[in-house]
Amino acid sequence: MISYRFFSQFGQYLFLLKKCFVNPDKPSIYWREVMRQMVEIGVGSLTIVVIFSVFLGAVLTVQTAYQFTTPLLSKSIIGSIVTNTSIIEMAPSVTCLILAGKIGSSIASELGTMRISEQIDALEMMGVNSAAYLVLPKILAGTIMVPLLAIVAGFLQIYMGMLVGKWSGVLTQEEFMQGSIQYFIPFTVTFGIIKATTFGFIMSSVPAYLGYYTTGGSLEVGKSATRAVAASCIFILIFDYILAEILI
Repeated sequence: MISYRFFSQFGQYLFLLKKCFVNPDKPSIYWREVMRQMVEIGVGSLTIVVIFSVFLGAVLTVQTAYQFTTPLLSKSIIGSIVTNTSIIEMAPSVTCLILAGKIGSSIASELGTMRISEQIDALEMMGVNSAAYLVLPKILAGTIMVPLLAIVAGFLQIYMGMLVGKWSGVLTQEEFMQGSIQYFIPFTVTFGIIKATTFGFIMSSVPAYLGYYTTGGSLEVGKSATRAVAASCIFILIFDYILAEILI
């Protein structure tokens, strides 16, 4: 019964994605909405990304230094661990888990409210492809802006980690940078961007699906938002593992 329900909803999710890209209207119609969603998702989430990344970078350095206190290891290894951990996991994965709560609930609530207030039905009656007009801009904005937010998060985590290492006397900036450069693997940047792009698509499309097909009243809108956050986080963790198995 559970498997039947899952595959039924997954098929409906794919049908919604198909509806977004089949017979779209002129691109100029979507331009303003895409820009609005990019500002809302990107600029609107920048504050929480900055705060989260600054403290996470500081914690990474302090805890890594605590674990590697043996004189047998060079202090520069701290810079290597903080840099690679931030790029490959903390910036794309953990940041997206935090953003899933804000972005996912916002998208699901917006579309759910439009569904129960019959605004989506009104668009359909006017011959507008509601999925393309309402869902596609959110998916495009999320897929574009979330990797940019992940890049900002990664930079802030590494930079703050370096500053905290200096302020606390754990290691100098030169030692931190030496470790970051010496053990740096360029593919980790590509891998991090691929992960962030995938997670951006997930956290925009899954909540859009749950909000678009909301039924009932205002209580169901809240439930859809809650399910959107939970589902986004679960799928982010699943695809985090899948991408690690495929690309590493």
